[in-house]
Amino acid sequence: MAIFVRAKSFLSSSLRSLTRSQRCNHTLGERGLQAELYSGMAPAPNPSLRPIDTSKWKKIQASKVGISLSMISYPSWIVLKILHKGGFEAYLVGGCVRDLLLNRTPKDFDVITTANLKQIRKKFHRAEIIGKRFPICRVHIKGSIIEVSSFETVGRHDADKEKALSSLIPKICDEKDLIRWRNSRNRDFTINSLFFDPFTCNIYDYNGGMSDLKSLKLRTLIPAHVSFQEDCARILRGLRIAARLCLSFSKDTERAMYDLSASIGGLDKFRLMLEVNYMLSYGAAVQSICLLQRFNLLNILLPFQAAYISQHRATKNSMMLMKLFFNLDKLVSCDHPADSSLWVGLLMFHLALVNNPQDALVIWTFASVLYHGNWKEGVEFAREYTKLEVKFVPEISEFSETKSDEDLAKEVAQFASLVQDSVGILTETSNLFESMSRYPFSPCSGLVFVPKITAKNTAKLFDLMVEDIRSFINGRGVMSPEINFHLLGIGDPCETRFVLGKIILETMKAGPRGDATEMGNDEKDLQPKATEEILSNNEIPAKKVKKHAPSSFIPDGNRGMLKKQKLVDDDTATKNQEMVTKDELNDLAEKHQQFVKTCKLSENKTNSMQGKISEEEEKSKKDKEKKSKKHTKVVDKSKHHSALHTVSKKQKRVVRELNLREEDEMDNLEKVLGKEGMKERTEEHKGRAGKERSGVSSLSSFFR
Repeated sequence: MAIFVRAKSFLSSSLRSLTRSQRCNHTLGERGLQAELYSGMAPAPNPSLRPIDTSKWKKIQASKVGISLSMISYPSWIVLKILHKGGFEAYLVGGCVRDLLLNRTPKDFDVITTANLKQIRKKFHRAEIIGKRFPICRVHIKGSIIEVSSFETVGRHDADKEKALSSLIPKICDEKDLIRWRNSRNRDFTINSLFFDPFTCNIYDYNGGMSDLKSLKLRTLIPAHVSFQEDCARILRGLRIAARLCLSFSKDTERAMYDLSASIGGLDKFRLMLEVNYMLSYGAAVQSICLLQRFNLLNILLPFQAAYISQHRATKNSMMLMKLFFNLDKLVSCDHPADSSLWVGLLMFHLALVNNPQDALVIWTFASVLYHGNWKEGVEFAREYTKLEVKFVPEISEFSETKSDEDLAKEVAQFASLVQDSVGILTETSNLFESMSRYPFSPCSGLVFVPKITAKNTAKLFDLMVEDIRSFINGRGVMSPEINFHLLGIGDPCETRFVLGKIILETMKAGPRGDATEMGNDEKDLQPKATEEILSNNEIPAKKVKKHAPSSFIPDGNRGMLKKQKLVDDDTATKNQEMVTKDELNDLAEKHQQFVKTCKLSENKTNSMQGKISEEEEKSKKDKEKKSKKHTKVVDKSKHHSALHTVSKKQKRVVRELNLREEDEMDNLEKVLGKEGMKERTEEHKGRAGKERSGVSSLSSFFR
């Protein structure tokens, strides 16, 4: 709710302050155009159409809403400048403008220009035109790919629609406004129809996108049913945007999503994979899965996972699947995405566990070997943590600590083989139907969309574990707890294995215990238990992202990138994740006793030093009786560690040394005693962390 309050309060004042001179001074209307133009996909006669109210067209200074040119990526800047120098108009358009307004890192920067596609291609050394229905030019520059579209292409695409629009255009209208407005009418949602001209630093809004962004609402430009019938992939895109930005839906949009959800089954598999990857690899997987389940789309895309979630919601058991994706979301974001092999690997791992429950020690060892990169360290870590009786149902079958290394190696290798075999459920319809026999009353569409090449590459991640796990070496190089996001983004096998192991270990460490309690995760993030509350209370956590300059939409700038914490041997993480044992308390007690002795010795030294000071003062009393009272006061002050202003340099040095020594001792005492009160402080910090992340927006209800 904090996001809603901040965005609404600021935008209300911000938009009210815009003067009429900042708006286009035209006088025709827009609402009638939506209803009439798209009713039955045929425009009604002109007399029956309402005029377009161009007074609602807005031109806003970017600086007034917190956008600066430094927020634009360098490769995008190069493309914009080259087009501008060539005499063409060039704008940033769509989601990147929306994200900049919300002080978020855009997934990518899309450019639109008045140049045609051939002219665009000639301007750059490495550029190609792709696409048939909506062709664009992909420009390769500085290691990035910038997608550049043309106003001309969109204008030619739908001649009938453009003809109908032309009949409604006011005679007195700025030509540039007209070009931008026509293009904006072909966008999917109002918040994606904004243009940003970096050369004049103006934002152009022709469809109320700023208003919808202020209220955090997702609304289609044309009637929602018509929009989704034109392109049903907009349903998935809308859910993805809502999940990442915590948006609510307009009534028309929500109703159309329910009514037309089944139509996504007819989409091309490549398009489905693209949209699902955007949902799961960019830091909003949990929210996306919740919304897919709510709108009956998870049954179509991932029927096995949909059935698993439905069953666990009914029995109120802890969901290992959701906790895996919760921990994935903590690591990745829009500017640090993962390759699809990571979430495919998580699905394969979980499928293998559900269909073949394992001993907890086997799971700990499997994940630990992936994380540490070798068998010896992995087993040592696993045996230490297997004492925590994690109870995921049905994934964990038993708990044992007495397996020999030889037997454990065989079982882990066998489980790795099962993980590889489970990829067939994601790629073969027959395997999917066979696995669904576990949930006989759950619907199954039979749709599989994960490309076989992606599945094959993901299965190869576990080859070394199957062949000879005891000689397994990840080959990641110098072991570091920090993630190399460049390697993770391109699907590097070593980095992917490392992160996969990290996610599974975090999930196991935070899993439900035998006494129905859960161990906390990183104090600055939501606790894993909150994932279950998300599913039961119908609330989505606001994803924190990397901060830029303070945003005018969100003045507090309270969104920030989630820190990547070290998994093991990290003192801070250990404090938050492990409860203090009796042995630790005994050690602390011994240290405290030793410290008390040290304090007494220090106190004796302090008294002797103060005695010396007193003797010198007694001598000074004999010579100067008038100053004796002042010296007595100084001695009293020295006992309380105050600065001496009227005594000798030697006395000042003695007191200063005492002050520093006792301050150090007090700091040490606080550290020792602080560990005994660690549980209380951790709980207090959790409460603060919960308040910090209370930027939670309710999306009606996730499941109905």
